[in-house]
Amino acid sequence: MKLLYFVLRLSLGVILLLQLSSCGYKPSAKYAREIIGTKISTSVVISSQDPENTVLIKDAVDSAIIGIFHASLSSRDRSDTHLNFSISKPTYTPLQYNDNGFVISYRATIMLKIQRQTKDMIKNYSELGTYDFAVVPNAVLTDQERFDAIRYSATKAISAFIARVSAEGSQQIGR
Repeated sequence: MKLLYFVLRLSLGVILLLQLSSCGYKPSAKYAREIIGTKISTSVVISSQDPENTVLIKDAVDSAIIGIFHASLSSRDRSDTHLNFSISKPTYTPLQYNDNGFVISYRATIMLKIQRQTKDMIKNYSELGTYDFAVVPNAVLTDQERFDAIRYSATKAISAFIARVSAEGSQQIGR
């Protein structure tokens, strides 16, 4: 009986050690850092049609770089990678109507164009960001609703860009 108890404890110990040992998992931010680097500079092309939204995009981009890439923002001449962003004019599509025919929810859509520049190459990306939001029936979209919709849809587009760069990094490391 003592032998069975010893073998059982030993087996559980080995299983526990195997589970706690490295399984080879790497977070996607690590793959993205392999492509982007640790020093990143950003710029946003200011839209003459919608200059207020450009500031929102710049803030969202910088937050994503610090929060997701765990990289530092630097000047263009000291950076490993320069990211240049431009945003299309946002569109608002009605999604839902109430019984009286008034719009009660919209989908904001933006197209974010991103140019990634390193010393060796330039690569272009286009990412779509959407955000669904409700409004009061028979009301005009307020500036705050519009800004929030643009910020959230830009954040989704930036997340899609990060996922794409992470996939490129995992493919490059896997070679």
